Amino acid sequence: MNFVLDIWYFAGLSTDIKTGALIRREIAGEPITLGRKQDGSVFALRDICPHRAAPLSEGQIIEDGASATVECPYHGWKFGTSDGACREIPALCADQAFDTEKIKLRTFPTREDGQLIWVFISADKRFASTPDLDPPKFPFATRTATLDDSLVLNCHIDHAVIGLMDPAHGPYVHRQWWWRSEKSMHEKQKAFAPHAVGFAMTRHTPSSNSRAYKILGGKPSTEIAFQLPGIRTEDIRVGNKTLLSFTAVTPIDENRTEIRQIFFTDFGVFKILSPLIRRFARTFLRQDARMVDLQQMGLSKDPTLLLIEDADTQAKWYQALKKEWALSRKEKRAFKNPVKARILRWRS
Repeated sequence: MNFVLDIWYFAGLSTDIKTGALIRREIAGEPITLGRKQDGSVFALRDICPHRAAPLSEGQIIEDGASATVECPYHGWKFGTSDGACREIPALCADQAFDTEKIKLRTFPTREDGQLIWVFISADKRFASTPDLDPPKFPFATRTATLDDSLVLNCHIDHAVIGLMDPAHGPYVHRQWWWRSEKSMHEKQKAFAPHAVGFAMTRHTPSSNSRAYKILGGKPSTEIAFQLPGIRTEDIRVGNKTLLSFTAVTPIDENRTEIRQIFFTDFGVFKILSPLIRRFARTFLRQDARMVDLQQMGLSKDPTLLLIEDADTQAKWYQALKKEWALSRKEKRAFKNPVKARILRWRS
């Protein structure tokens, strides 16, 4: 399926999982149930009961003191939330000896940092140790989200990511008076540098034809960053105020990808205008989704794709980052970022 593995994937916001509740996610083809125990901790198990394949996410969490299990909704089999071991099979009679703990579900390491929940997807399906790296840090994501929108795109994550970072489609796909138009196109020049397991468009003043920034007032500056497996952030600042636009592109399976856009901010004007901004953001995502559907008509014929400099350089970097990540994990060595600092120029 050509997914980035041995890495932390965004699984949702803290508010997605209530205490004592289970939710279902599918990430990189893996069905996962996420739950929150009474002590507030989050866990993740494979969302398929090994008995008759019922989804555990439709069951319930049962806590008895320090012990916590997930009960299957079909036959009541119970699995430990910490190790995935089967603790009980109710259908067994008292004299029927059976070591239930030989049956184990796959578990997934989880981290909750601020408002963000992460799940580690290992290439080794038996992986049960502590990951050797931490999830990415976003200190401003401790606030309650001001905007949260999501959409499923009918494509492989590679096309979703490349579409997300594409700098030249705006005047054609997002034609509206409050953003930009074909008539407003002009040459742009931006500085890029390696950043974590990705790259960043270094802090700069937004383009003059990007009208949406004007609602923040003052003189905004922005830094746009991308990192594997599919996290794009835009950190916009005006004086001591910040708007963090956090976008996670997460593969569901080979043909479906979820894109989720979340805003964290302390701009008062943003909160006042949030209904209008939410409408604008929804429009953006759905315009991109329509183009993805149109693109699939051509991709179904498996054509050769032509990428040009400099407008498609970020797409090339993404492929290079994926290749180096996989190689570094295979060779058990440190990741060497293949992106080199440079200036990119394009018209949009």
